[in-house]
Amino acid sequence: MSAGPGLDATVREILSTDLGLLAALVDRELDGERVAGLAAVPASGWLGLELASEAAADGFRLIDAGLAELGDPVDPVALDRLAVDYADIFLNYAFQASPNESVWLDKENLERQGPMFEIRKWYAHYGLAAEDWSRRTEDFVGLQLAFLAHLFAAEAPHAPADAARFLDEHPLRWVGDFALRVSGRSRSPFYGGLVLVIAAYLDELRDYLAEALDLPRPEPVVEEAQEETETDEPATYFPGAGPSW
Repeated sequence: MSAGPGLDATVREILSTDLGLLAALVDRELDGERVAGLAAVPASGWLGLELASEAAADGFRLIDAGLAELGDPVDPVALDRLAVDYADIFLNYAFQASPNESVWLDKENLERQGPMFEIRKWYAHYGLAAEDWSRRTEDFVGLQLAFLAHLFAAEAPHAPADAARFLDEHPLRWVGDFALRVSGRSRSPFYGGLVLVIAAYLDELRDYLAEALDLPRPEPVVEEAQEETETDEPATYFPGAGPSW
């Protein structure tokens, strides 16, 4: 898939599908049926956007190794161990690597701070809201991936440019650090590789959009922690706001 002036419907569909898959893989634990489907194709063949970075290649290798460890047919004990690793990364924060943006950008490393409220505004602009913000806040990495998938599926002509801006303002500011920490501490090659691929995908997607939309990446800035800006209740849930897998 090569960059060109603008993004046609086919390219937008490819990017939306890619991001939807990545969102689904962090939304919940894998079951045996999903593992079998994933293992049928090497991880490097899952995505329509061809990733060229060494980090992506490392991630793909780890994913393939992790799926191979689960066996064919899938070993239930190995699958349970994978589920424990999922919980430690995405639910229990056992590796001191929160999957929520606020923890990385807030000066006191707190949950539910300014970044969450800013992301909530992004969702609301497109008529979306987190399904249950008390269980999974808007700044969760999986919801950010799902939102990007929604932007590329949206009919609004400005949505891809909004995706580039959203990447700059939110996931690209912290997901790389999250991926490095998780990949160094995760017990499963699968999730260690998956987070590397997610970080590489977002980074290379932004480069792709810079060329395709003539929207250069902004100059790097020194990060400053954000303060909480609102405390009101979230908007009503709209179907389609969260992953539907």
